[in-house]
Amino acid sequence: MKIIDTPDGRFPGAQDARPPVQTLPIRFTGSGSEYFRIWIVNLLLILVTFTLYWPFARARRIAYFQNNTLVGDDPLGFHANPWKMFRGYLLVAGLGLAYAIASETAPEVAGVIMLVFALLWPALWRASLQFRLRNTSWRGVRLAFEGDLKGAYLAYAPLLLPVLALVAVGLSASAMVPAEEATREDRQFFAFLYFGALLLFALVLPWSFVRLKQYQHGGYRFAGERTELRAGWREFYGLGLRAGGVLLLVVLVLGGLAVGVAMAARGMASGVVAVFGIVALGYIAVPLILVPFVTARLQNLVWANTRSRNTRFRSELRFGTLARVNALNWALIIVTLGLYWPFAQVRLTRVRLEAMALQVKGSVNDWLANAQQRDVGPLGDAAGDFFGIDLGL
Repeated sequence: MKIIDTPDGRFPGAQDARPPVQTLPIRFTGSGSEYFRIWIVNLLLILVTFTLYWPFARARRIAYFQNNTLVGDDPLGFHANPWKMFRGYLLVAGLGLAYAIASETAPEVAGVIMLVFALLWPALWRASLQFRLRNTSWRGVRLAFEGDLKGAYLAYAPLLLPVLALVAVGLSASAMVPAEEATREDRQFFAFLYFGALLLFALVLPWSFVRLKQYQHGGYRFAGERTELRAGWREFYGLGLRAGGVLLLVVLVLGGLAVGVAMAARGMASGVVAVFGIVALGYIAVPLILVPFVTARLQNLVWANTRSRNTRFRSELRFGTLARVNALNWALIIVTLGLYWPFAQVRLTRVRLEAMALQVKGSVNDWLANAQQRDVGPLGDAAGDFFGIDLGL
């Protein structure tokens, strides 16, 4: 195994008597041409089977990306049974189909189905994390997820506040004032309430991310090491404020450009066309700038603060690098009418993974030799195996 020592040989603040720290670089060895063949076959089989092949295609995709992800010089393994993922797919597809039918024939029943799905969502999310981690290995040792069911519901609790507020405003608006009888003052009043609910959602969102990420990154376990996330609400709200500042800057620049073009245009028609062109540019510029900014900062924030007693991660993903890759990927996807998509996924995965590294105290071989895997219990195993849903980590 290729090992790279850190400059000082230990974690920040460690004493000289403590064991040295070994840094395992993370590399991605997949290629666009290899994944293209997997992707095109998966796509054709999904179409031929009317989407029933989706979980099998997903299992092939996850296996390819994990088998080509090297921590040190050793790849990750993926051991999931796609038939278990198929059962989870049928469950979710059945709920979706029932909701679609009920929304057209019995709206009250559709509301009940949506409520049931919302109540099940934290449990499904936890089951997906259990399934994904338990079926991932490194050097023959399986990973695990040990977050409990109560913690999953508590992690999602902050999101209920703005959702309940929006539902309450909608129900009160339809109950108090029928749409055909609503006056201008009524519309302004309920628009104000909706704006307040959306503002509440914006204020609660960073707090929700804190709860979700602390639960998620506090439940990973490998070789006797359970991780924790040492980042709190200050860091997440700071990221939210910086993201808002980037968005505001983009809007101001585009707004100033629109005003300048409108004033310089000769004639009303050309001015309107120019302004609409700048608005269209905004729809392109915002995701190409804001999304890479948030993605890079969030990855660095979360993974650089994920650690256990003897392990920690490093993440140094740069916004400029990610923005260039993202822009080039979308340009080539458009030019090739979507055929560049698998190549784009490989490029993006390589950039994000190779910005990371794993640091381990002492000898990695000794650490793995003494690893003791902890059983998650029959109930956790049954839930993960039955649902078999992968929602991403």
